[in-house]
Amino acid sequence: MKKRKMYVDGKWIDSKSGEAITVFNPANYEPIAQVPRGNSEDVNDAVEAARRTFESQQWRNVKPHERGYILLEMAKRIRECKDELARLETLDVGKPLSQSYADVEAAARYFEFYGGVADKIMGETIPVEPGILDYTIREPLGVTAHIIPWNYPIQISSRSAAAAIAAGNAVVMKPAEDAPLTTLKLAEFFDELNLPNGIFNVVTGFGHEAGAALASHPDIDHVTFTGSVETGISVMQAAAKNVVPVTLELGGKSPNIVFSDCDKEKALHWIVKSIIQNAGQTCSAGSRLIIEKSIKDSFVEALVERFKNMTIGPGIEDVDIGPIISKKQFDIIQNFLSIAEREGKILVGGRRVMIPGNEKGYYVQPTIVDEVDANSPLAQEEIFGPVLTVLTFESEEEAIQMANGTKFGLVTGIWTSDVKRAHRVAERVQSGQVFINNYGAGGGIQMPFGGYKRSGFGREKGLEALRNYTQLKNIALKYSD
Repeated sequence: MKKRKMYVDGKWIDSKSGEAITVFNPANYEPIAQVPRGNSEDVNDAVEAARRTFESQQWRNVKPHERGYILLEMAKRIRECKDELARLETLDVGKPLSQSYADVEAAARYFEFYGGVADKIMGETIPVEPGILDYTIREPLGVTAHIIPWNYPIQISSRSAAAAIAAGNAVVMKPAEDAPLTTLKLAEFFDELNLPNGIFNVVTGFGHEAGAALASHPDIDHVTFTGSVETGISVMQAAAKNVVPVTLELGGKSPNIVFSDCDKEKALHWIVKSIIQNAGQTCSAGSRLIIEKSIKDSFVEALVERFKNMTIGPGIEDVDIGPIISKKQFDIIQNFLSIAEREGKILVGGRRVMIPGNEKGYYVQPTIVDEVDANSPLAQEEIFGPVLTVLTFESEEEAIQMANGTKFGLVTGIWTSDVKRAHRVAERVQSGQVFINNYGAGGGIQMPFGGYKRSGFGREKGLEALRNYTQLKNIALKYSD
């Protein structure tokens, strides 16, 4: 077990209190690291450092394309260290090693993408009247706060930090206490690349301590939060007291709508992948199968066979499904499985798995639950585990109503060979992203990502994310009477 420090103002430090948090490997629940238990004092130091550097002449002298060069170097460094990073992500989060490699490559691509646009954040001229030159410019917000979840730490740390720094901001990041290790590794890389001290800071600690202090700090200019709806509401309330804007990427209950004319093999492949990835601990997991009645029996039977053949075990062995991150999350999943036994029909799975040599880990069989009422918690609430709920429709209208029938609206998959139908349904589903005959195309680096309804607001990824990290200034110059 290695004792690690947090990164503030270009220095590796312990918390002011001297206390630490133990980080566990979900595969066997053995301790793998200790990180500082940061509190409001540590957060304040980080915000002060970020503010000081953001307002410094040193940072103002860093040209946009030079910011881009630093981000491109980060992408290069991440790829050079991909083996170390993937292994660290798997040990920290529990996900299969191949999924961690994919996450590491996605992290590199975020830095690459935003490195390429750092000098292309432009305004526009606006025709007002003769004698007036009116134009807009996009300026950085200042100090941006980033509260990172435990399920995709290297991806989500990279996508928000890269966009924020590309736009010229200073970053204070609070990774999840369950999985902070790859975020700290990013800080190591920034330190080696001589990013000005204070532009990238990482404060480790508990959400209710360091996270709450960061969200409510009076000298931050924006909060990016990814996590649960309940915590997102708390973050928004804390930020509102300081009139600070927020970007919230919250929960999901995303459907795959499967019509009888779809490419069934392709649909089967992606529906399985969309629910088992990271053991279902994914906000955009395809956790509802909404399937046309005429093909339901044969399609679900094929799904059951695929679920039965899934390998389960420690992520480092690159199985299909790794462990659940913690006992807390495991207990939530178990509660939903108890509801499934009462209110539905479990076709496959539904049980904890004991892995020899890893008995302290929390492993769950991939599960399919049929005969579920559309208003059941199984069809309405985010389970955050490898549990797929099956719903059946007979008409296109009924499918759309089912898809829109939750408080969430993050992602929708549509499976059909009828292009007209595909566009009709895509137009009507209440969802921030819609995938037709695929799910999660290309890792989504360039595609705006965010939700409708209680899935949050604002957009991450792509050029659209730069709007989160800039503010618009209008300038009018009168040059003639």
